[in-house]
Amino acid sequence: MCGIAGFVGKDEGDILRRMTTRLVHRGPDAEGLWSGEGVNLGHRRLSILDLEGGGQPMWSANERDGIVFNGEIYNFAELREALEKCGHVFHTDHSDTEVLLAAYAEWGEDMVQCLNGMWSFVIFDRVKKRLFASRDRFGKKPFYYYHAPAKGLFAFASELTSLIEHPDVPRSVSAMAVRKYFAYGYVPAPLAMTEGAHKLPGGHSLTLDLATQELRVWRYWDYQPEPGAIRSVEDWSEELRSLLAAAVRRRMVADVPLGVFLSGGIDSSVIAVLAARERPPGELLTFSIGFDEPSYDELPYAERVAKLIGSRHRTETLSMEGTRTLLRGIFERLDEPNGDSSLLPTYLLSKFTRREVTVALGGDGGDELFAGYAPFRALRAAAFYRAIVPKTLHPAIIALADRLPVSHRYLSADYAFKRFVRGAALPASLWIPSWMSGMDLSDWRECFGREENFEEIFSEAIEAWDGIHSDDPVDKATGFFIRLYMQESVLAKVDRASMMNGLEVRAPFLDPHVVDFARQIPAAWRLRGGQTKFLLKRATRKLLPDSIIYRRKKGFGVPVGKWFASGALKINPSLMPCPNVAERLQREHVSGRYNHRLFLWNALVFGQWRAANDIL
Repeated sequence: MCGIAGFVGKDEGDILRRMTTRLVHRGPDAEGLWSGEGVNLGHRRLSILDLEGGGQPMWSANERDGIVFNGEIYNFAELREALEKCGHVFHTDHSDTEVLLAAYAEWGEDMVQCLNGMWSFVIFDRVKKRLFASRDRFGKKPFYYYHAPAKGLFAFASELTSLIEHPDVPRSVSAMAVRKYFAYGYVPAPLAMTEGAHKLPGGHSLTLDLATQELRVWRYWDYQPEPGAIRSVEDWSEELRSLLAAAVRRRMVADVPLGVFLSGGIDSSVIAVLAARERPPGELLTFSIGFDEPSYDELPYAERVAKLIGSRHRTETLSMEGTRTLLRGIFERLDEPNGDSSLLPTYLLSKFTRREVTVALGGDGGDELFAGYAPFRALRAAAFYRAIVPKTLHPAIIALADRLPVSHRYLSADYAFKRFVRGAALPASLWIPSWMSGMDLSDWRECFGREENFEEIFSEAIEAWDGIHSDDPVDKATGFFIRLYMQESVLAKVDRASMMNGLEVRAPFLDPHVVDFARQIPAAWRLRGGQTKFLLKRATRKLLPDSIIYRRKKGFGVPVGKWFASGALKINPSLMPCPNVAERLQREHVSGRYNHRLFLWNALVFGQWRAANDIL
């Protein structure tokens, strides 16, 4: 795992080194810089595979192509064997980076179709005089870029704060990105938080012609459900267990110590069980964090699974008030605002885990692929509500819901109900983004002084929903979570929190073979009778006890609503795009009248990030 940066143009004033220096946390083990022919390539390395021979930038044997690469290719051994049969000769012992160079030489831009892994890379093709860049299917590894063809400038980096180290890249905030951020809680690609910068979306590649400055961006992969043949639950379950086991096995290849994140939920628990089978008894390391707030603590469940598999389990119980003091330092190092408050425990877990290992397996992707989130259960109720409740009654129902007492417990019923009634009267494509948004439409309009409606604010969410070729709302909701929420919020959070600590996190659920299998599962086998993750739960009954599989989902959050209500956390309204609205919402939350925790957390992250990075 590493950090990459570079640009086209003359390196005046040591620009490349300044850009890579901002990525030291992503690659603390080594630095590599190369400049020539108007191209500058920089790399920071976290050594995982081929510790001696995997340095970058790396060049092909004929020095035609050079690469800077961030990520891991899990099927590199199979690809290397296939490429050797095509006549390629390898000079490193087992570097996946060298495999990428050979794959490009053999298959060109189509090489990405063969890759099983997570990546962002840039290849400089010296013969064709172009750059070829790509990002993995789900965008696990970040890629930012800025293109100003009139200036002959193209710059790229793993992080936005590295990109803006180039003096010709603007440091001003993007007004559109800010509006989207306060609607979603994250900035959806291809937007980035600074003006003119872009994120290459997951599943996309690009080429830049160095002579003409022509930039071409295209999608090479997309998630679509494709229901397969009718099969029994037992058949589905057996194949899923087999595919997950193979995905875990692939991701346990490393030349450095490896462990498993273990929350005690079904996703991380099944990964831990399968990983334990790949290690001698008692050798697998598992890591959990507990909290002193009972409604947020999952430590007893994690300890139960650790005992079941016989892992060397490491735990740390944290005081909520103690962890709150770390927020400022985390925000100052956060690359781009992300409103997922589980960033804090994910950071702490990564920091704790990094004391003993360099690579960790996690359960990311299970909720998205197998319909694990609470909004999946609300889809049928929303359809019923929209069908029978006249629009004229909707304001009255919202008013009644607002009279319910405010609770700051995890997934409290009052909070869920209030958000449900606000979104259920909207078109189906807007249900989930409105339920998850930090702002009501009226507050959003007051904040930004615009007449835009939810369709304009949530255009990416609508595209994700409508782009699914199925009429089943479970399929469409799955499309939203996989195409948008997982990529832009969940995976970005895990990448930033782990890489702040120099830890690589791998996600077996996102193995292409597992994903292709999940795409074939009928919606009724993912959400059945109101039970989320129906098939995954059935498949894991041979691996885990029912007390783990069927327990109530907790998630990985912190009580930020309680912190804001008590005054332990406060936002600075002057740093917001709408100071008066921000001040009002904070006052309403402290008074106990409303729960504005999502907006306040988004505002806190945005304000401190902007101040720390001197963004105008």
